[in-house]
Order: sequence, then C-alpha cells, then structure tokens
Amino acid sequence: MRKSRILTGIGIAAVALIALTGCNSGSPTSPGATEGTTPTSDKPLFEVAKDVKIDGSPTFDRITKNGKITIGVKEDQPGLGYKDATSGERTGFDIDIARWIAASLGYSEDKIEFKAIPSANREQAIVNGDVDYYVGTYSITDKRKAVIDFAGPYFVTGQGLLVRKSEDTIKSEKDLAGKTVCSATGSTPLQNIQQNFPDTKTVGLDVYSACVEQLINKQVDAVTTDQAILIGYAAQDPEELKVVGEPFTTEKYGVGLAKGDTAFQTFVNTMFTDGGDTWKAIFEQNLGASGMKVTQPAVEK
Repeated sequence: MRKSRILTGIGIAAVALIALTGCNSGSPTSPGATEGTTPTSDKPLFEVAKDVKIDGSPTFDRITKNGKITIGVKEDQPGLGYKDATSGERTGFDIDIARWIAASLGYSEDKIEFKAIPSANREQAIVNGDVDYYVGTYSITDKRKAVIDFAGPYFVTGQGLLVRKSEDTIKSEKDLAGKTVCSATGSTPLQNIQQNFPDTKTVGLDVYSACVEQLINKQVDAVTTDQAILIGYAAQDPEELKVVGEPFTTEKYGVGLAKGDTAFQTFVNTMFTDGGDTWKAIFEQNLGASGMKVTQPAVEK
C-alpha cells in the first residue's frame, strides 16, 4: 500500500510544494498566468528575445534548423524538476532556468520539447545530440567535463541524507557504516558513498523517487542526493520522512552542453552573469519559501 501511495501520491506534489515553495513555478502554462508571468503577478520572470544570433555554435545552428529547443530535465524532483502526472505541467527551479535559457535564445514555451533523461544517460544524450542542453541537478565534475561542457554554475548545494521519520540511528553521514543507502545510478552522490564510505552498502536506481519508495518500504536505510532535492521529498511526506545532518559535500549545478561549443557556453554564462534579478525571481518563486538562504554563484570561466 505504501509503495502505491508514493506512486500515486506524487501526483499531489502541488500540495506538498506549498510547504516548500509557497506558489507555482511561473510556468507560462500555469492556470491564471499569462505567458512568461508568475501566477501572482503581471511582471514576467523573463521575456522571449528576438533576432538572436550565436555565430559559431553548432548547438544553436541545430536549434535554428529544427525550429524548436529540446531540453533534458528531471521530472521527479519536487521544487526543482517535477512533472504532474495528472496535468502534465512541469514546475521547479531547474525547469524555469531551462525556460529562461530558451527565452533568451528566442524560443517560447510552445517551441520547447522537454525530455526526461536519467542521471546515468545524461552525457550520452548530450553527445548524441538527443538534447540541446540539460538542466536537472547536474553537478559539475572533472570526469563529466572530459565528455561535455557546462555553463554555470547556476546553483550550489551539498549532499544530504533522507531517512524515515522513525529513524534514530542515522543522524549524519558518520552513522552510515553497515547501512544501505540508495541514490540514482550514475549520480555524483552515489559515487561519493561508494568511494568514501566503504562500510556502507549502496543501491542504484534510475530515479530518486524509486529510492524514496524503497526507503518507505524499509528496503533501504537512507536516500542520498543533494539536500535541495531531499527537502522536497520530506515536504511531500512529512509524516514518513525527514532530512538529517548537514550537507557533507559541495555540489555545483551546471547546464550540460555539447563539448567544444564555446559560443553557446559563453552565451548562457553571459545570460546568468547579467541576469541576477531574473535568477533571484526564479529562486524565490520556486524555493524561496523553503527557508534556504542562498546567493547566485558566479559562473566559472
């Protein structure tokens, strides 16, 4: 019953997100919102640019040829990247960052195709050209930078732990010896546990929501990923789940891009650098009510 409740209950994330975000994400398709505006204001988060040109960018050339933008995202992370199972609406901080980039390139919501790509398949999707860029809690690492490039970072968080509400033996990462921890296959948090916590058993699954199911069903002892993601799950089911300890790594979220497309990378980095007010509005719209106090990070040159 609990497993089926999580699978179907994830559809009520809009209710849980009241605790996390306090409002919708500013999607142009949100009920009561006009294109590019928040549901509570006539002021747009961003506007669709016109007559955009990026010389020397294979990615931009492909986008222009296709007449649309294909963006890799997550869809099971409340507050960051989430797709409502009933309405199909996508919400979250990462989703609005992805929309902002598209708008800056001159493409409105009806010209965006979102693709949910599991963590383990992100680099290959970018290399293959299956997506034009990827925005979805994508940590910048040297290993990944050998295969793709990143714009950003646009957000900095850290690895945390989600446990059952009744759990009293895990208070931080120091208590993981002999425990079983779940995370997404191919994710940085899973690799960190495998490499630095040799006495801890690990389970890798395609999506974090599957890990949360196993946690509630007592198949694993904890779920680990970036604390920003875990806060969303705890808010979704506060009677069953809680976040413990403090972040024990630093994770820098970047926009995954094709290797060597410096022109496209520079365009997105310039947008971030010049768009501080927009970044702040997107954060407040999606994560501000969570109580997290953050500032926009400087992009890496």
